[in-house]
Amino acid sequence: MTTYTASFPLLTMYPPQPPAGQVEGRLGPSTVVLDHTGGFEGLLLVDDDLLGVIGHSNFGTIRSTTCVYKGKWVYEVLISSQGLMQIGWCTINCRFNQEEGVGDTHNSYAYDGNRVRKWNVTTTNYGKAWAAGDIVSCLIDLDDGTLSFCLNGVSLGIAFENLSRGLGMAYFPAISLSFKESVAFNFGSRPLRYPVAGFRPLQDPPCADLVRAQRLLGCFRAVLSVELDPVEGRLVEKESSEWQLQGQPTILLTLAHIFQRFAPLLRKVYLVEAVLMSFLLGITEKGTPAQAQSLVHQVLDLLWLFMEDYEVQDCLKQLMMSLLRLYRFSPIVPDLGLQIHYLRLTISILRHQKSRKFLLSNVLFDVLRSVVFFYIKSPLRVEEAGLQELIPTTWWPHRSSREGRESKEVNEETAEERLRRRAYERGCQRLKKRIEVVEELQVQILKLLLDNKDDNGGEASRYIFLTKFRKFLQENASGRGNMPMLCPPEYMVCFLHRLISALRYYWDEYKASNPRASFSEEAYIPPQIFYNGKVDYFDLQRLGGLLSHLRKTLKDDLASKANIVIDPLELQAATMDDLDEDDEATPAGTQRPMQALAIGGALPLPRPGWLSSPTLGRANRFLSTAAVSLMTPRRPLSTLEKVKVRTLSVEQRTREDIEGSHWNEGLLLGRPPEEPEQPLTENSLLEVLDGAVMMYNLSVHQQLGKMVGVSDDVNEYAMALRDTEDKLRRCPRRRKDILAELTKSQKVFSEKLDHLSRRLAWVHATVYSQEKMLDIYWLLRVCLRTIEHGDRTGSLFAFMPEFYLSVAINSYSALKNYFGPVHSMEELPGYEETLTRLAAILAKHFADTRIVGTDIRDSLMQALASYVCYPHSLRAVERIPEDQRIAMVRNLLAPYEQRPWAQTNWILVRLWRGCGFGYRYTRLPHLLKTKPEDANLPSLQKPCPSTLLQQHMADLLRQGSDVAPSFLNSVLNQLNWAFSEFIGMIQEIQQAAERLERNFVDSRQLKVCATCFDLSVSLLRVLEMTITLVPEIFLDWARPTSEMLLRRLAQLLNQVLNRVTAERNLFDRVVTLRLPGLESVDHYPILVAVTGILVQLLVRGQASETERATSVLLADPCFQLRSICYLLGQPEPPAPGTVLPAPDRKRFSLQSYTDYINAEELAQVEQMLTHLTFASAQAAAASLPTSEEDLCPICYAHPISAVFQPCGHKSCKACINQHLMNNKDCFFCKATIVSVEDWDKAANTSTTSSAA
Repeated sequence: MTTYTASFPLLTMYPPQPPAGQVEGRLGPSTVVLDHTGGFEGLLLVDDDLLGVIGHSNFGTIRSTTCVYKGKWVYEVLISSQGLMQIGWCTINCRFNQEEGVGDTHNSYAYDGNRVRKWNVTTTNYGKAWAAGDIVSCLIDLDDGTLSFCLNGVSLGIAFENLSRGLGMAYFPAISLSFKESVAFNFGSRPLRYPVAGFRPLQDPPCADLVRAQRLLGCFRAVLSVELDPVEGRLVEKESSEWQLQGQPTILLTLAHIFQRFAPLLRKVYLVEAVLMSFLLGITEKGTPAQAQSLVHQVLDLLWLFMEDYEVQDCLKQLMMSLLRLYRFSPIVPDLGLQIHYLRLTISILRHQKSRKFLLSNVLFDVLRSVVFFYIKSPLRVEEAGLQELIPTTWWPHRSSREGRESKEVNEETAEERLRRRAYERGCQRLKKRIEVVEELQVQILKLLLDNKDDNGGEASRYIFLTKFRKFLQENASGRGNMPMLCPPEYMVCFLHRLISALRYYWDEYKASNPRASFSEEAYIPPQIFYNGKVDYFDLQRLGGLLSHLRKTLKDDLASKANIVIDPLELQAATMDDLDEDDEATPAGTQRPMQALAIGGALPLPRPGWLSSPTLGRANRFLSTAAVSLMTPRRPLSTLEKVKVRTLSVEQRTREDIEGSHWNEGLLLGRPPEEPEQPLTENSLLEVLDGAVMMYNLSVHQQLGKMVGVSDDVNEYAMALRDTEDKLRRCPRRRKDILAELTKSQKVFSEKLDHLSRRLAWVHATVYSQEKMLDIYWLLRVCLRTIEHGDRTGSLFAFMPEFYLSVAINSYSALKNYFGPVHSMEELPGYEETLTRLAAILAKHFADTRIVGTDIRDSLMQALASYVCYPHSLRAVERIPEDQRIAMVRNLLAPYEQRPWAQTNWILVRLWRGCGFGYRYTRLPHLLKTKPEDANLPSLQKPCPSTLLQQHMADLLRQGSDVAPSFLNSVLNQLNWAFSEFIGMIQEIQQAAERLERNFVDSRQLKVCATCFDLSVSLLRVLEMTITLVPEIFLDWARPTSEMLLRRLAQLLNQVLNRVTAERNLFDRVVTLRLPGLESVDHYPILVAVTGILVQLLVRGQASETERATSVLLADPCFQLRSICYLLGQPEPPAPGTVLPAPDRKRFSLQSYTDYINAEELAQVEQMLTHLTFASAQAAAASLPTSEEDLCPICYAHPISAVFQPCGHKSCKACINQHLMNNKDCFFCKATIVSVEDWDKAANTSTTSSAA
């Protein structure tokens, strides 16, 4: 293959140029751009410079304004996203649509690096896969009729031959790209990154200006390398790095003449990149960094001295754009030398104070995607990145044990595997050290931007950065879902880590000079920042709801606790804001709604298109073939969101507004009495920290979870490789055909694992290293302290933004799940204390009435539910103060009605799991042979019951007269609902399965059905726990509600048993189908839960309690002894005094689950069956016939035993007691029931007779 090295073009690279406008072989304007007036199909966003494009429809297409018909031509495409795109050439007669693009028609040719294919009506394999940050060179040779492509300067070979040529055949550069994909073109307006000898760019370089600029640069360099000897009056040579501007008239006059001609040229993009950039890069290559810095500083001083302000500003803007482009699209080389080179020059430029302030105020966050400077792209092709040399030996873990670290395979590591692992780890360390060099340079850039001591002659850099940084956060917070406006999450991850490093550096530096301040290890956000209006949180939700609502409802608390008085006019403005929002004229900066896309026309985006952006210009042109005639001129940009209530806008704030003249002013205005008086640090650093927490919430956490996919891929391929090797060992030697296939598969898996393990090393070094883990851990601890301090303010806690709680929950989840098995959370400093503090926050706030948002309340509940699934975090819950534990359990025992109860029930079940009847399993018996989706799921953890929390639950149920009845009544209600829903759904599923016509059951219906079954099982387990811990609630009939609760429980248990145990019933048929989505539906989980309750009632209790429970169970009309026999695999009850026969293997029997149910539990079931057999026989013999008139008119199952006062209607006690739990009206006449009295027919009859 031919390799084309990156370089800046010399004049000899291009053939001699004919006069302008008379270039042979080319037709069209001399300045080549994308044809935004008619040469496109579909919906597209195009940058202002008409070189960058973002797809905004299924498969949009656009071509350039210039075509070629003769000669050799080349253009470059900078790949910003690696999705579906087809890049190449087409003729003007090609017709495209939303399904067919470049390469799908005759006379159009394309390369697709996403699918690694070439296209011309048909398609074949071609080239290599591209990645974001690559550069594709598209070459067409119309002399030979061939077309080829290069990727990062490496030729991919000839793609097409025998191109159609002749009259009317001219080829346009063109691209088709799918939704949200983006690229930028370089037709020659900038130097080609990979020029190819003999091929010309479509746009001619400015050769005359280039020669002039190079000569002027030579003169400039000559002046820098000489000085005037003041004694002899002659020029003498001197090192450029030692050159100083000392005001010598001759030199100044010479420089003035040079810059008079040089300055206009330095405003042109091509010349800045080809001349000035090459010169400055050459400076950084030679000498020490200090010498390079000194010389660059001198050059910038001269630019500002001898050029007009607008000239030097244009020059600096183009210079930074070129630097950013070079950094982003540089190939990854083993020593990362190119990235280091460009970052060092960036640092040298930013060290120049005047240049830094200009760039920060006008360029870095306004025109450029400066966050790119903090990103280290991941190589898609590890060979080209040199990872094979850095990591010659590959290794991969046998199992990813992110929780508990209990994998036994670590102890089984062989000597050869140990040597491979250590060699791999050494290679990873070498890679990490090289990456750390780049990361340190990126941190230096942020340190320069956060400098607050350069305020001579204007505002310090840090305060300019704060304004831009807040706008950056606002755009990403308000634009979620609008992809062109968002910073890519992979960039955000790197930006966050560099920002934390720079922030902690300045924080601890301030502590060194101010002993009363705190170290960064103790950092948190004071609560007054959330309510004093000094920091804008846009439209982000607060814990207590909308800010305008909180300011009205809590204005008295603000006045009394924080001495803050809300201006009534401000409150009125907040109230009317939504009403007049539509009536106001659009202020400068308001974003047009996305509905404008349906109309067509030009869509001005308020930010550079983040996905477009190799051109680094704003994506302001919206192209639509449906509405070309409606395109309007570009309008001025405006703010994304109208701010509702704030004291000062971000732009209006000054240093005084942030820092204040006293520490209690500025951002810390309104200190509550609970907060300490001593300052934490500089107020500006508090705002940076607040922004870092917000960044994590916006997209960093999601990206951390996404990058775990590489590790998951390694595990899957490693498992496949081990399976293949096992098959090879078992395969007979005579089956050479099978051996050959297995050997081939083994080779494929090994090569893929070699590639993935090296890529995983890169991911671990850039995303999951120990240092990155400590950053996330520090952020977690910051959030915990912030929440704790905010909680002390009482009602003002409602002003805290929701994302602080979200980040606390998510960062803990990331540390636990994403950084293993290389790094363990247990190794972090203060790990146990942090777990306990987070446990206290979850336990207190999951039912906090100050928190009103449904989503954040659900997140807190889910986090607590996950927390109690793991032994180490459950122990942390047990370590929190006793009063907080009791308050948590009291909230868990609140009635289930009128609140989300499923997660609450799940928490109670996890506290019991491991103690119940046959409830020591991790996975259900019938699922053991299937592979779990993720062994780290909370539901698949080993049982770890908490006897301490169980005791708290028992104490609360005993002590509170109303706690137990209301809680158990709600549990029984939900069980009745969940099981009834489940039965109804399986009836529908069975009917659908029995239809003759082919049909499919909705997967959502199956999921809901399985959920109802799981809920039924978990509710039964909670009832089992309650009966085991506090049996007197059901069996002590001195309690007013015990009999009613026991009768309701017996009724539900009989219903469940009858439905599940009936011969050839609906439940059996659905279980036999084994439908996807109903894997958890089986006899075992629900029957053992019911058995556990029955055993506790009928076997383990005292004799009097057992007799009472037996009478209630047998009195229920739904009771069937056959259902109890089913549990032991018996079709009929045994004769009294006989031994139970062996169960039929074809039938369900608890005796078949000896790995799950111990011998003692089985003996108790047999004892229960014997007891019920005897008791039911006695009850049948002693029962007397009852007339229908004496039966309860509600249930017709029990005799009338109660009369209502004052209306006199009657029913059994069970029905009326259950009814009175929820309603006080009579069943029949709706009169209000004042009291319920016992009714005895015989006594009342004799009384009536005596009266007569």
